[in-house]
This record gives sequence, C-alpha cells and structure tokens, in this order.
Amino acid sequence: MAAAAAARAVPVSSGFRGLPRTLPLVVILGATGTGKSTLALQLGQRLGGEIVSADSMQVYEGLDIITNKVSAQEQKMCRHHMISFVDPLVTSYTVVDFRNRATALISLRKLSTHPWRVPSGDIFARDKIPIVVGGTNYYIESLLWKVLVTTKPQGMGTGKAVDRKVELEKEDGHELHKRLSQVDPEMAAKLHPHDKRKVARSLQVFEETGVSHSEFLHRQHAEEGGGPLGGPLKFPNPCILWLHADQADERLDKRVDDMLAAGLLEELRDFHRRYNLKNVSEDSQDYQHGIFQSIGFKEFHEYLTTEGKCTPETSNQLLKKGVEALKQVTKRYARKQNRWVRNRFLSRPGPSVPPVYGLEVSDVSKWEEFVLEPALSIVQSFIQGSKPTATPVKIPYSETENKRSYHMCDLCDRIIIGDREWAAHTKSKSHLHQLKKRRKLDLDAVSALGSQSNSPDSELERKEGESSGQRDQELKASV
Repeated sequence: MAAAAAARAVPVSSGFRGLPRTLPLVVILGATGTGKSTLALQLGQRLGGEIVSADSMQVYEGLDIITNKVSAQEQKMCRHHMISFVDPLVTSYTVVDFRNRATALISLRKLSTHPWRVPSGDIFARDKIPIVVGGTNYYIESLLWKVLVTTKPQGMGTGKAVDRKVELEKEDGHELHKRLSQVDPEMAAKLHPHDKRKVARSLQVFEETGVSHSEFLHRQHAEEGGGPLGGPLKFPNPCILWLHADQADERLDKRVDDMLAAGLLEELRDFHRRYNLKNVSEDSQDYQHGIFQSIGFKEFHEYLTTEGKCTPETSNQLLKKGVEALKQVTKRYARKQNRWVRNRFLSRPGPSVPPVYGLEVSDVSKWEEFVLEPALSIVQSFIQGSKPTATPVKIPYSETENKRSYHMCDLCDRIIIGDREWAAHTKSKSHLHQLKKRRKLDLDAVSALGSQSNSPDSELERKEGESSGQRDQELKASV
C-alpha cells in the first residue's frame, strides 16, 4: 500500500524515556481519501507512536477493503489498536464501548472484565505517543471531551440500553419526536424529527436515568474546563492535525476504482454469503446497525441478492449502479466529514476547543514538503512544550449566530436547525429548484388569469359592463 511505501523512508525513534510527561495526544482529522492513515504511519514510525483507529466500522472483523483497514504488513511497521476485534454479527457495539476501551489503551485506567477487554497497557506509560486517526466523528469526540452519557452497565456487550434504543428506532419518527418534546423540550427543539437515531437516544437517556439528555449536557458544560463542545478535555495536551484538500471528485472516484481493483467485489460476495444471506432470505436484513451499515455494503444489495438469478446484462447493470452509488455516497461522506471539522472545531470559541493545524494535501507529489515535515514540526513542538510556528486554522465566528434556531422551509417541506444551516439551505440547489418551480407555477397562474380575461366570454362580460355603466350615467343625467 502507499502508506507502507511512504513510511519505509522514515527512521524509527527509540521513544521518549526520561522526558517530562508532556507527550501529546495526536489526533489526525480529515475527509476520506486525504491520507490520514499514511501520515499516522509515518508519524508513528518517526516519533515512536502507536496508532489508535477511531473508525466505527474498522472495529469489526471483515470487510477490510471497503472499510480501508491498514494491511497486516503496515500493522507490523507500527503498532495499531482498535481494529478487527468485534464479531461482525454483533450490532450492539457502541461509542461508549469504544470510549472505554480506547481511553484505557491511552491512559492509566483499569477496565472491568467484559467481552472487549483491553489486551495491553497504557500507551503513555510506555513512553509512546498515541496517534488517533479515523473518520468517525463521534468516536473522536468521545476521546477528546467528556461528552457521552453512559446509560448501560459497563462490561455488557449486549444489554438493556442498547436494546431499548433499537426498539425505539423501530417506532415512527414523528411520534418519537413528540414524546421527546414532552419530556425534554430543549433537546427536541435541537433535533430534526427525521433524525430518529438521536431522538431515540435522547428518549433512551431519559427513560433509563430519569434525567433529561439536555440536563446531562448542561452539567458537563458547567464542569471546570467545560465549554461549548462539552465537558472538559480528557487529555491535557491534544495536538490536532487536519488534512484537507479541494473537493476533487476524480480523487474520490479513483479511490473506489482502487478498491475494486484490490478485490472489493469478492470481499462483498464472501461477506454476504457468510453473514447476510440468511437475513435477506428471511427479509430481516438490517443496514442501520453494526458493520452492515458500512458505506459500500448496502449499495451493492441488489447486485449481491440477484447475482446468478438474473441475466448477465441485468447483473452488469446492477453492478454499475452499485459502483456509481458507492462513488456518490463517498463524496457525500467526505463533505460531511469536512463540515464536522469546521462546525465542531474551527467556528466555536471556548476554553475547551484545542487549536487545529491544517495541512494541505491536494498535491500528493509535494506530500513531504506540505504534509509530513510540517506535521513533524508541529508534533515535536507539542512534545517540547513550545508553541508551534504554524498558525492554527480559524474561520470567522458570529457571536449572534444561533446554532440551534428552528426554521421551516415550506417550499421544500423541511425543518432546518441552525442559522448557518438555514443560510446554506436557502442557497442550495434543491431549494433554488423548488423556488424556480414555485415561481413558474405563479407565472403560469397569472398567465392563465390573463388568458381568461381575454377570452370571448370575458370580452362579452366587459362590453356588457361598459354598456351597463353607460346606461347608469345616462340615467343619472336624465334625472
């Protein structure tokens, strides 16, 4: 892989034994396909670090290509954690489980015995730098801040909390939102009725703790060191690197093509036969939980379920449809990841918002100059306790901006939460299309009225009106 080839060129550090305990928690952010794994591997080798994957799909065994796991060779070059340790049939592994395990890996904490117990000790205690890398936003948030509400007993792989949330998600979204508005109106006002997962989660918190979700968040924010992003930072020296590039659709399309060349279709077929075929035959497949929600699996549902049962032409068309769907959802996911970085880090001031250092990765031919060398310099500054020469990324912030304001777009029949989101919606293609349609209908209606006023019947009515008016005037004159 490219990451392995790039990392071979950098020497391995012997660690930082004897230095004061100022080692940073390095976090590498970025959209899919920006080279996060490559940089993590290079930094790990050069600085004596260990990599902690923060990807909700990579925790599961299987689908190595579609979830873009590092190879076994790369894992030998630098120690990796949180990859391929959960059975793919488990659907109850949550961000709380991830937080507990990953936090214990990074810092000195003991975990109670449970199915996903940590096999090794504290990374910091071994004078290693933990390098968190991945694209699952809420997994990364759970390691940076105190943001989660634990509602199930720790150590339970399956339990009441997870089961209850799944049960709630089966109900009507608008009904769930109505119930939430009764017990937690503040949280209900922040959530879209269509966001069934978050609505169900907030209801679950209230049902199982007796305390509203919004109240839990208020308590976290009020803690010393808390701020707009949640409770206090969990680690005192976070070093956050953001790999960003121009949204190049060609680059993301090539990423999908490379997956296909690496054997993606055979991986999907094998996984479907082993884990999903029975569910499909029973019409009980679930693409909303566990590894089955992985981007790239459900997009090939029709192709996988009809292969061998239809003509080669039809099968080929379904394959092309799946490939195109995968490319489109990959681009949407990349945009979503970048929006999260901007909204979560760059536009929110506060004491618990660490600086973010941007690295431009659009030109891979200048990777060492624009990415690796600046990243090494920034991390080494954190290790030494000095301020990096690089300037953190910032975007303008409006004190008056309401991130939780409620807007209803009658044209699109959509609810929009937040001033910025509303401004973006009013400029979106979908909204402008609906606006154009509405204006055309209005013009057509006006035109129809005009045509109606020029019809023979209307002309007769006009003449009769004029004659009637003339007779009235004549009558008044005679009087």
